[in-house]
Amino acid sequence: MAQSLDAVFIGAGHNALACALHLASKGWKVGVFEQAPVAGGAIKTGEYTLPGFRHDWAAMNLSLFAGSPFFKAHGAELQRHGLEFVPVSRPFASSFADGSWAGVSTDMSETTGSLAAHSAADAARWQDLIAGFSAEAPHLFGLLSSRMNLYALAYFMFKTIRAKGLGGTLDLGRFLLESPRSWLERTFEHPKTRALLAAWGMHLDFAPDISGGALFPYLEGMAGQAFGMAIGRGGADTITRALVAAIRARGGIVECGAAVSRIDHSGGKASGITLADGRRIGAARAVIAGVAPRALPRLTGGITPGFDRAMAEYRHAPGTMMVHLATQSLPNWRADRRLQDYAYVHLAPSLDQMARTYAQAQAGLLPDEPVIVVGQPTAIDPTRAPAGQHVIWLQVRMAPGHIAGDAAGQISATDWALAAAPFADRALDIVETHAPGFRAGILAQRIVSPAELEAENPNLVGGDQVCGSHHLAQNFLFRPVRSHADGSTPIRNLFLTGAAVWPGAGTGAGSGFLLARHLAGK
Repeated sequence: MAQSLDAVFIGAGHNALACALHLASKGWKVGVFEQAPVAGGAIKTGEYTLPGFRHDWAAMNLSLFAGSPFFKAHGAELQRHGLEFVPVSRPFASSFADGSWAGVSTDMSETTGSLAAHSAADAARWQDLIAGFSAEAPHLFGLLSSRMNLYALAYFMFKTIRAKGLGGTLDLGRFLLESPRSWLERTFEHPKTRALLAAWGMHLDFAPDISGGALFPYLEGMAGQAFGMAIGRGGADTITRALVAAIRARGGIVECGAAVSRIDHSGGKASGITLADGRRIGAARAVIAGVAPRALPRLTGGITPGFDRAMAEYRHAPGTMMVHLATQSLPNWRADRRLQDYAYVHLAPSLDQMARTYAQAQAGLLPDEPVIVVGQPTAIDPTRAPAGQHVIWLQVRMAPGHIAGDAAGQISATDWALAAAPFADRALDIVETHAPGFRAGILAQRIVSPAELEAENPNLVGGDQVCGSHHLAQNFLFRPVRSHADGSTPIRNLFLTGAAVWPGAGTGAGSGFLLARHLAGK
């Protein structure tokens, strides 16, 4: 006899787990089925280089989770199950090739001091922006945490017009449509201030000239100054382990190594799932798929031609290569040893270089100068490595999912199995120019190519860690497709969740929590 639950989940990413926990807290019987050996999706931690060195597989920054409505509702419960954050007072900085740098710290004098070294006007402008952030934050965070349908959007507009007036609301609308370059060039005068903030757009598929991207450099800069950053003690998987434990404590099921072969439905209504081992799990109230859109038609056998076509045409962002390093020490940054205190150091020298890198990756080329995010978690959380040693987390952005060639004309391989090592060497050479002697201190490394990211987690199509472009045509009401930004599908009781559903990528569990509240009625 088939097992029967109220809700079944395909995939154990953090959005699915958050949704499952909220529903379980409302009395639903839930089951989560994950094909991988461990839960968490892109939020997991392991000893990928040497014993005792704990590396975050993909996501490291947990600030969005720590500040999320979901954590506000369930944080105390998760902390009872072992969730623990480490606060970061120096969240991010940029190192430049000429030996200079700039960084954002929760200490205003530190931040403005690093900016004033390049431009006194930019330091003053930064203070003005921070002074106005408390007035802007409710509108921006309110939008990002709202359900995305016409009623919710109209209500958001009504509240915003009441608070800001028509002129202020139009200014906000213009800002939401702006590219990073447009906003940064009209706001700051120095190219390095602009580059410091523009690097955040590259985390979310927003190269400098992409409309709709100004929001992310602004929010990351302001939030970094106001709140710092949060990482997980011992690894980002602290949230995954706590979510799984909390679900199980409420009687829910979380089963790994359990691939789903199909979604069962008839008469336009989903009724459960069938696992690859032949078991059928019934779902009386909801089947929730935490999968990339193009995987949904394969699981359903087809829904409607129009919807299936939209799922197949869903666009993914360029990929990312991860390089995990076990090291003897932190990088000896040439610009300033104080850079060792920052969670992230971006190596992204200019708006033009970021735009070129993005264009090369979009054309299928290995960029000649990729953007590099150097994560230094053991500077803040030494529990992740043996005493006196460190883990370094490198994101190499952007990288093509399928290689057509090399922009530098040096790497002939067009298969990631052969191209990964020389491309990683290119990234490490860039780090070496900013921190001479760094490579000599590497004890072990693990290169994870875009192809391996996708093979390990099919949601990361082409190594796309944000599960889909956030450009305007695929965001807000159109994420993942018009009329279904709430995760609904044309099949009753079948829903999508995850980064492909509004509000998109990040660790904030937004799509999972919004869906859970909708299904539970609160």
